[in-house]
This record gives sequence, structure tokens and C-alpha cells, in this order.
Amino acid sequence: MITISEAQLLAWITPVIWPFLRVLALFQTMPVLGQRTVPARVRICLSMLVALSASGLVPPIESVPLDSAVAVLLAVQQVLIGVTIGFAVRLVFAAVEFAGEIAGLQMGMNFSGFFDPISATQATASSRFFGTLVAFLFIVVNGHLTVIQAVVQSLIAFPVSPEPFAFLKATMPHQWGAQIFSMGLWIAMPMIAMLLFVNLVLGVISRVAPQSNIFSLGFPITMGVGLVGMMAMLPMMQTPFIVTLEKMLKIFQP
Repeated sequence: MITISEAQLLAWITPVIWPFLRVLALFQTMPVLGQRTVPARVRICLSMLVALSASGLVPPIESVPLDSAVAVLLAVQQVLIGVTIGFAVRLVFAAVEFAGEIAGLQMGMNFSGFFDPISATQATASSRFFGTLVAFLFIVVNGHLTVIQAVVQSLIAFPVSPEPFAFLKATMPHQWGAQIFSMGLWIAMPMIAMLLFVNLVLGVISRVAPQSNIFSLGFPITMGVGLVGMMAMLPMMQTPFIVTLEKMLKIFQP
């Protein structure tokens, strides 16, 4: 009869259980895979697959009894790192949606707000359009593979240790908020400039021809120019998205 000791079982489980918790926390919080439409079984199976694949690449991990206080600290560390990586990716998506919010504000589309059941928040049509578009772009440019590569390399940059908050000093997530505004303005700036020029022209027309109803003319002109500008802006979205995503994920790589 084959007998397996507790030490042998821990030696087999240890290289897998900690990467599994980190990857699962990432998949729970990152966009696309973290949405409610993705079943939990899919996330668990993908996390186990990534953890098994990465078990041979990570540094050796000391076996720790799973019912000890040290194991609890290790689990907390893995969850925090995974959630932080997912939060970093979600910030990039939020920056693109912020660009759509700015574009909608300039076009006068703020009245078209609706409740988004996926994010459980109030959203405008333009920001939701940009959010859907960036989700497709994320898959097309293999952003999901880049995120998986980052979480695997984070096991080398931030190895498993009983200090759950030590990685926060190196990543400094409290400084990431500026990325939303800088990237959002980077994407929306051409459209802001175009609509500003249109508003200046409409202002000149209202001064030259006061009898013209500038309010009835301004809205369709601004909306039409805004839609044309949005179409012209879409091909330019890829570069800032990829640059910002790689910049955020580089924090977790050695």
C-alpha cells in the first residue's frame, strides 16, 4: 500500500497553491475575465492551469503547514498582489472610459446616461462605447497574455513571503490615479481641440449673424463633428493603450 506523508503532500501542493491564489485574485478583479458574465468555474480552471504551468518557473518555495498563521499571511500576500495587478489593468480601462466621458461631455451627450448592469454604475453612451472597444482591443493585442506574463514574473519580483504588505512600497499604487487623467486626456485631446474649434466658429457666427438660432444649429453640428472626430480618433487609441498597459505591468516584473 502506498502511503503519502504530510511533508510529501505539502511539497507537492506548495509550488502550486500560492501561485494559484495570486492568479485567481487577478482573474477576479481584472477586466474582461473578471466580469459577471464569465463563470467562476472558468476563472478557477484558468487559474489552476496558469499556476501549474508557472510552478516550474518560480523560485523554490518553503513548505509551510496550511493550518498555521504563516500560511494565512502567505495567502493574504498572494491575494493582495493579484488584486493589485488586476486593479492596475482596470485603471487602464478606466482611463479609456474617461476619454469617452470627456468626448461625450464635449459633444453634449451627457443626457444619454444609462445604468450599466456589468459595472453597476451610471455610464454614458460614449464611455460605454469606448469601454467595449477597449475590451476588444485588449484581446486583439494579446493583452490577456501580457497580464498573465506579468503575474508569472511577479512571482520572481515579489516572491512568496510572510510579509503581505512589503510589495506596496515598491509598487506605490497610491500614485496610479494620475495615469487615468493623463491617458484619458492623451486619447481625447484631438477631439477636444476639434470641438473647441467648432465652438469658436459657432461663437463667431452668433456675433456676425445674431438673428440665426445658434442653439438649434449648434447641437447637430457639434454632434456630427464629434461623431466624425470619434471615428478618426479610434485608430489612434491603440498606441496610448498599449504603452500605458505595459508601463503599469512593468511595475510587477523584475
